[in-house]
Amino acid sequence: MDVLQVVALIAASAAIAGVARRTPVPAPLMLVAAGLIASYVPGMPDYALDPHIVLPLILPPLLHTAALDSSYLDLRANIRPVALLSVGYVLFATFAVGWIAYQLVPDLPLTAALVLGAVVAPPDAVAATAIARRLGLPHRITTILQGESLVNDATAITAYRVAVAAALGEGVTWAGSIGEFALAAVGGVAVGLVLMVPIHWLRTHLKEALLQNTLSLLIPFVAYAAAERFHASGVLAVVVVALFLGHRAWQVDFATRLQEAAVWRMVAFILESSVFALIGLQLPYVVQGLGAYGVRESALYALGVFVAVVVVRFVWVFPSAFLPRVLSRRIREREPGVTWRTPLIVGWAGIRGVVSLAIAFSIPLTMEGGEPFPARNLVLFLTFTTVIGTLVVQGLTLPMLIRVLKLPQPDAQAETLAEAQAQSEASRAAEELLEALLADERNALPGPLADRLRRVVERRRNAVWERLGAANPITGESADDTYRRLTREAIEAEREVFVRLRDERRIDDEMMRTLLRRLDLEEAAAYREGAED
Repeated sequence: MDVLQVVALIAASAAIAGVARRTPVPAPLMLVAAGLIASYVPGMPDYALDPHIVLPLILPPLLHTAALDSSYLDLRANIRPVALLSVGYVLFATFAVGWIAYQLVPDLPLTAALVLGAVVAPPDAVAATAIARRLGLPHRITTILQGESLVNDATAITAYRVAVAAALGEGVTWAGSIGEFALAAVGGVAVGLVLMVPIHWLRTHLKEALLQNTLSLLIPFVAYAAAERFHASGVLAVVVVALFLGHRAWQVDFATRLQEAAVWRMVAFILESSVFALIGLQLPYVVQGLGAYGVRESALYALGVFVAVVVVRFVWVFPSAFLPRVLSRRIREREPGVTWRTPLIVGWAGIRGVVSLAIAFSIPLTMEGGEPFPARNLVLFLTFTTVIGTLVVQGLTLPMLIRVLKLPQPDAQAETLAEAQAQSEASRAAEELLEALLADERNALPGPLADRLRRVVERRRNAVWERLGAANPITGESADDTYRRLTREAIEAEREVFVRLRDERRIDDEMMRTLLRRLDLEEAAAYREGAED
């Protein structure tokens, strides 16, 4: 694949994702559909999925961004359901789906069926996060789905390695399998714990924002590669480091945080868009490789495996949601109000993605003796159809299911009130400190400048409360919305003057860039306030 093909994939994926944002169709579904259609366009370049690129180069930054945006405190509060899904469910699905596939497909060895079970077991981090963000799921459900998708890849990859070793006849034992799982889990977490403190120290002591952001881009790859070097879980190492850095992000220089947020949003957008398009583009490769298996019988097997994947998730989710509550009064008291709607949504949200395909493509071509790996092409086909099936069937119907169940939506008024109270408390602390500083002769300022500082603090305190006030009867805007809009329009007027002065040669380009940068920072601040609303 040459550079032009990569550029074309990124550009087309970004354009389709941009169109999807203006439609009710989730971007992942539109991208997969576009990839499926494009895969049979004459002259389409070769976009075969390479697991040696996806797992070490695409998965780490995607997990890193998802973990940075997650809440360590929320995940810790929901550690039981997250662990039951990310570890317990993945292992259960590996055996259950593998056994069903073994019974369903004639002459499919049990070890190859278990490989298939491990491959399709983990719901995808990218798909889960994208769907949860768009649908506005209740906070606890979103936290559980995000937490599951951050960790389950580690469980699935380890289960896959054990199943492949068994298929290759390497004498796998229960003790050896448990040891490999322990090494992957403990080792991955240990590598993350070792790396997170020195990395955070570097981030807080580097003075150049460019250097800090360069380090930020390298962090997920360093964590993943370091863990894999010791045969531990690179996935867990990436997640542990990112959760710690996200929890401590407030200690990093403000310029770094602003640049880092913009950079990682762009990286996540490009990778997520390209990944879903790549899924659709794999259709020709999985169909052409079926060989002795006919398309019709393979389609029947695919339907059976898809149904098994969906049913097995519900078989695990409902008991794991209610059985601990029956057995423990503490859990009932800590998690009140859990109804059948929550496990129903969690069960139906098990959408598979690119990680399953990447793992499937990494299945060895041959056995130790040189003979072909049993049913490798069929496993690829069944993985592909399961990924497409969950994306299309569950992805399209999940919004409808949420509307039918009438899940409680976040109370925007209550959230704004909580934000206003937090801002008011912070502003009081800032005002007290400011007055103490201004009382010091070393901080003496002219009266107008001191008053300007006081107005800045007062403005931040009042801005959130103004959103709770009455809206403008003509525009529907709150007073704060109108303030920000007028600020941006005034800034735009200044920007046009600076450009005109440059064109008239009354100021040079360097001075114009300096002046525009000041305006850009002010406008960015106004935009962020509006985006947070």
